Amino acid sequence: MRISRRDACLGLLGGVAAALSPASAWAISLPRVRRLALHHVHTGERLAAVYFERGRYVAPALDEFNHLLRDWRTGEVRPIEPRLLDLLVALRGRLHSDRPLEIICGYRCPATNRMLQQRGGGGVATRSLHLVGRAIDLRVPGRPLARVREAALGLRAGGVGYYPDLDFVHVDTGRVRFW
Repeated sequence: MRISRRDACLGLLGGVAAALSPASAWAISLPRVRRLALHHVHTGERLAAVYFERGRYVAPALDEFNHLLRDWRTGEVRPIEPRLLDLLVALRGRLHSDRPLEIICGYRCPATNRMLQQRGGGGVATRSLHLVGRAIDLRVPGRPLARVREAALGLRAGGVGYYPDLDFVHVDTGRVRFW
């Protein structure tokens, strides 16, 4: 089957448009050197580190973020998806904040996830992306929670959950959705 020049050009333009769509614009605008500052509210730990430079992720810094974002109830550490850190950098940039993000929950082990589900109250998915290091619950000091939610939604980078009664916003690198 032959493809006409017109169809080939339209296909190419469609691919370019998809690459430059708002869903990926946040990733295009990331700085060449990526620094992130976090404060875990449950452990009191703080970390500010460059985790991406010279075109690659910095393994020792990723290890430090993995440790900070561990399941704070059990101490279990699992890798955090680097793209989630990129999402946090983009979110801070969109909110024009240079203050450390306040982390409520990063990685969550299966036992902790089950315990939270049994407590009730909702909002704890059986197949939560927290279980695979692809979700974070957070606050941004100095920014209203509703504004954090709007900024996260505007990135169109994954899931956004809004929990005003619990005082946090959930962001993840799954499919774009909100609740």
